[in-house]
Amino acid sequence: MSVKKCDTEMKKKKIYADRNKCKDVNTFILSDYKQVKAICNGQGRYDQTNGTTKSVAKFRIVRCDLKNNGARKPKCQYKGTLLTNRIVVVKCEGKLPVHYCGDEMTFESNNALLFLNLCTCAVCAPQQ
Repeated sequence: MSVKKCDTEMKKKKIYADRNKCKDVNTFILSDYKQVKAICNGQGRYDQTNGTTKSVAKFRIVRCDLKNNGARKPKCQYKGTLLTNRIVVVKCEGKLPVHYCGDEMTFESNNALLFLNLCTCAVCAPQQ
């Protein structure tokens, strides 16, 4: 997977929104399944406030953003962006990652860490 393959991968994996609308955003984690699965098996930090798990390891991801808003299958066109050094946030069920909720970018400076939280997913929002 690369930033230039968003259109191909989205179509090949049949990733669409309801009623054949193009999905606005989809993110691909550039790693093997074992490393992603490990997030839910001891290599992640569980957040009780929203039921998500953050990876300990940092990942590279490709974010595919829809270029032609409102488009329908098969006219989906995406712009891919490579993001590096990301802590990924997933929803785990039965020790398996079942939903990608977002990512956090870390900045390291003078032994201090700053986390930028990019998790805006409704599925992963705290239950009220």
